Amino acid sequence: MSETIENLFQEERSFPPPEKLARSANAQPEIYESAAADPHAFWVEEAQKLSWKSPWKQVLDDSEAPIYRWFVGGKLNVTESCLDRHVETTPDRIAFHWEGEPGDSKSLTYAQLLAEVCRTSNALKELGVTKGDTVAIYMGMVPEIIVAMLACARIGAAHSVVFGGFSAESLRERIDDASCTAVITQDGSWRRGHVVELKKNVDDSLVGQQTVKHVLVLKRCENEVDWHQGRDHWWHDVVPQQSDQCDAEEMDAEDLLYILYTSGSTGKPKGIVHTCGGYMTGVSATFRYVFDIKDDDLYWCTADCGWVTGHSYIVYGPLANGATSLIYEGTPDHPEQDRWWKLIEKYSVTILYTAPTAIRTFMKWGEQLPVACDLSSLRLLGSVGEPINPEAWMWYHEYIGGKRCPIVDTWWQTETGCIMITPLPGVTTTRPGSACTPFPGIDAMVIDNEGNEVERGHGGLLVISSPWPSMLRGIYRDPERYKEVYWSQFDGLYFPGDGCKIDDDGYLWLLGRVDDVMLVSGHNISTTEVENALVDHEGVAEAAVVGRSDERTGQAIAAFVVLRADVVGHDDLIVELRKHVAKKIGPIAKPSSIVFTPDLPKTRSGKIMRRLLKDISEQRKLGDVTTLANADIVEAIRSGSSSGQDADE
Repeated sequence: MSETIENLFQEERSFPPPEKLARSANAQPEIYESAAADPHAFWVEEAQKLSWKSPWKQVLDDSEAPIYRWFVGGKLNVTESCLDRHVETTPDRIAFHWEGEPGDSKSLTYAQLLAEVCRTSNALKELGVTKGDTVAIYMGMVPEIIVAMLACARIGAAHSVVFGGFSAESLRERIDDASCTAVITQDGSWRRGHVVELKKNVDDSLVGQQTVKHVLVLKRCENEVDWHQGRDHWWHDVVPQQSDQCDAEEMDAEDLLYILYTSGSTGKPKGIVHTCGGYMTGVSATFRYVFDIKDDDLYWCTADCGWVTGHSYIVYGPLANGATSLIYEGTPDHPEQDRWWKLIEKYSVTILYTAPTAIRTFMKWGEQLPVACDLSSLRLLGSVGEPINPEAWMWYHEYIGGKRCPIVDTWWQTETGCIMITPLPGVTTTRPGSACTPFPGIDAMVIDNEGNEVERGHGGLLVISSPWPSMLRGIYRDPERYKEVYWSQFDGLYFPGDGCKIDDDGYLWLLGRVDDVMLVSGHNISTTEVENALVDHEGVAEAAVVGRSDERTGQAIAAFVVLRADVVGHDDLIVELRKHVAKKIGPIAKPSSIVFTPDLPKTRSGKIMRRLLKDISEQRKLGDVTTLANADIVEAIRSGSSSGQDADE
């Protein structure tokens, strides 16, 4: 990028916080001023809300930056903050309501959850797992995945959760990198009425593998599995017979809590390292303030525990705050496309935290589905995973939130551990599509390519200018890669790789990965802004934009558009959409080509694979599609990409 990113798409709508919510909100306006005056004191106050075995001697050690250490010398076990202290005060409070895809369900109180965690901890110890080991967890969204994570933390073993949709090859790569000594899995998991054979994938991943000694298997789907005597153990044979008492291992604040792998530009996944004290401080504080959690709330984060959102905002953040949560095993469209709305109605969910991809899918299916269900229990909505375009935000606001629920649009990463940029629901006047401002105690800024802070009304690169407690402590066994990826571009600044613009009022608008910025006739244009303009059209549910090579302009804008259910694509609509984009953000941003498609290629976490769309646009051999949730859509798009072209006027 030779210049900063153009600031094109403008959004004027705004929504102040509801007065009733603002009066009783956990975060009040003065939180920003007090955190800015003394960020360390702010984080110390939040850390003191956890259960510590012994206090820290130093708040922050930055002597080996960019390796930062927080709450140095402090001792704790995160499960005592998540479980034991709540069992002492409210043992019968529900920790989780769980709904299986076939319709089975159960609920666990905090006392029951602690007992199950202790039994599982004792089972792991019986299998030889000790403090300092790493355990791979490869499961579906059943209560036992949370039990397994906490059981590892209880005995001081790090967990490495691998999303249950990943292949045996991907699982093996992560097991080997972390030198896992055990794997916890299931016979199978339910997905759209079919069984995903998890145990078979584990078996395939362990052929010739050297470090794994034991596999603990939960029976869920009753599918047939191969059995390796001595290595494999049924959960129901090992766990229930254990004692429901297990002392929590004393851990240093900087001891490893978990490794979570995220994709890398070199093709080798990065093992992101999170430790105990700082991570828990970050997720506990952000959950309390961003979601304004109250004792009578029923909170539902729709993520999977295989992703960091599940770690931070299904497991550790909610449990640290004694929250009651809903977890659901299956997909939004099984058996029907209204499954989520029926679950909200059934359990009287008050807080919903989900991804823009899901919201745009629901837009495509039509508002008649949520409108037919009683969603009046909802009081707060959240968005996570990627920037949410303004029209999806407005649809969420109107049809899910009934025009009464604040929306917290959150930006953060696997690497940051907790939410970094967000509205606070009782304080912030929100704007559709903006993550608004940094969380208290977080220093975020927008800079140009030379590292200079840009003026308001301009775009550039998002950086974090000072350390925060929940930040990654490195890439597992690869400190040089950690420094190169996150710290080498700007001295002393953490660069997450995202573009951002800052408006005249200081609000931040995330523009996606800098890798996705297009250089069109000398202008750096964010794919996000063009996508926002396309979805602003009443006939469009979702759009993805890439820059393809062009002899005249350097890059030309290629758009892939998913229409709403009742809209038919035709040549006149292509012309109309190009004019619509020109009107919204200027002629420079008009797509050179538009392809209508029933869906977009997405990873299993819901992120659009623009790399594949670029390959299709430039008629290149396609890259790896094994990580896609919907690999079949690629051929459908490729076969349709020769039509729908519209040359520049």
